Amino acid sequence: MMGKDELAKTEGDVDDSVADRRSFDRYDVEWAVDCVASDTFLYASITNISEMGIFVRTSEPLKIGTRMRLTFAPPGGNGFELEGCVAWVNRLKPDGENINPGMGIRFVNLQPEERERLVEVIRTIAYLRELPQYD
Repeated sequence: MMGKDELAKTEGDVDDSVADRRSFDRYDVEWAVDCVASDTFLYASITNISEMGIFVRTSEPLKIGTRMRLTFAPPGGNGFELEGCVAWVNRLKPDGENINPGMGIRFVNLQPEERERLVEVIRTIAYLRELPQYD
């Protein structure tokens, strides 16, 4: 029989180990991403990004704990090929109430130069969003 924590990870939407996932600012983006797990290839889109991970919009999220290779690029920028792990899942609900199905992917094993480049891209996004908008 599964323990309460294991059951929550199987059926629920949140892995308790990522309760602090909102401690880094997230920025809305619309970027394509290729997710390759051991037996799965998923072409999807990133809808937000932070220094610690991304949200991948998909109606068929992978299981919590699944490790994968992520390949994506910001518009006009150099691409990233990073390792990630499914940290939490927002499942598609049959009643249509969930308009944002997908999975939160936490970056793992980031090398210092990858982290630096990722932070620089995120700072650029933040800076551009803060510029005054003129009509």
